[in-house]
Amino acid sequence: MSYMISEDIEMLKQNVREFVQTEVEAVAMEIEKENRIPHRIVSMAKEMGLFGLSIPEEYGGLGIGMVGKCALYEEIGATHNGFTTLIGAHTGIGSVGIVEMGNDAQKRKYLPDMAAGEKIGAFALTEPQAGSNATNLKTTAVRKGDKYILNGLKHYITNAPEADVFTVMAVTDPSKGAKGITSFIVEKDFPGFQVGAVENKMGLRGSHSAEVIMEDCEVPVENVLGEEGRGYVNALTILANGRAGLAARNLGSAQKLLDLSMQYAKERIQFNVPIIEHQAVAHMLAEMAVDIEALRSFTYRVANMVDEGKKVIKEAAMIKLYGSEVYNRVADKAVQIHGGIGYIADYPIERFYRDARIARIYEGTSEIQKNIIVGQLNKEYS
Repeated sequence: MSYMISEDIEMLKQNVREFVQTEVEAVAMEIEKENRIPHRIVSMAKEMGLFGLSIPEEYGGLGIGMVGKCALYEEIGATHNGFTTLIGAHTGIGSVGIVEMGNDAQKRKYLPDMAAGEKIGAFALTEPQAGSNATNLKTTAVRKGDKYILNGLKHYITNAPEADVFTVMAVTDPSKGAKGITSFIVEKDFPGFQVGAVENKMGLRGSHSAEVIMEDCEVPVENVLGEEGRGYVNALTILANGRAGLAARNLGSAQKLLDLSMQYAKERIQFNVPIIEHQAVAHMLAEMAVDIEALRSFTYRVANMVDEGKKVIKEAAMIKLYGSEVYNRVADKAVQIHGGIGYIADYPIERFYRDARIARIYEGTSEIQKNIIVGQLNKEYS
């Protein structure tokens, strides 16, 4: 199937590609060594509107549909994954909750600054006892007058050290299980809110995650996001709608790895011929290309379903699962094709290999995606 991309999106896609290739790639090793994204790069991304991809034009964003966003995410995914994650987590799970479920007052208050990149968004669901088992939240929210008082600990929260606006899930009625969870918009400056130390991770240098600590954190009643008791449903919606975008980012990284591997295989000489002429290497390249094309077709199919307003619980889980697995397979083959150079930290292959591993864990592990898929299949076949 063919999914049309508008002329405006195609132009922006080309601009993003040029930005990624000339600006972000030039500082990729700096990001890796210093664990930070240069301010100049972030400022340029703001000027291009990259922080407002998911936000409607009336609030200062670009108002791009999922197919268009995937086209841009694919380009962004072709560079340092720390930069990719800063943008993706903000425009995905960090802001779509307010876009999709916020009321008019909440949208007017938060979205313009988030679209401009002046306020960064984060999504705070995971806790020490509630990762894959998202219904086991221990963070509580008790209403007292015109405020809710939140107490609890979140961890592994992407963008937490930079974020200004957090979508936080907390239990308002412990007796109702999943139906007793409510989502809140929490600002970093609210009393009782604190971001912990930055976590030292295997990969995604430049993209920071940390604990979020709430001790008698005061959140105004008007900052309830959606209806009370709908937080778990909100979380599932936010995660599901963002999974096509995450797959597109994985797609961009996988395509970059194929590009690098093809170039190396044509230049590297062994036994007097380029290694691409050796069947073992050629077959790995062919397998990478097939995986990437299948992922591309599936990603844009799911993105198109999202734009059409269709229910994509099963398909979103499928594409998240498949995208993360493809990225890891392609990264593994890229290291093998490059041999020793692929294992050296001065070259990008090693970085992509480490960064790929988190794709099978964050925003729902591969195992959880399989559970979701089977659960939906059971409903279809009942």
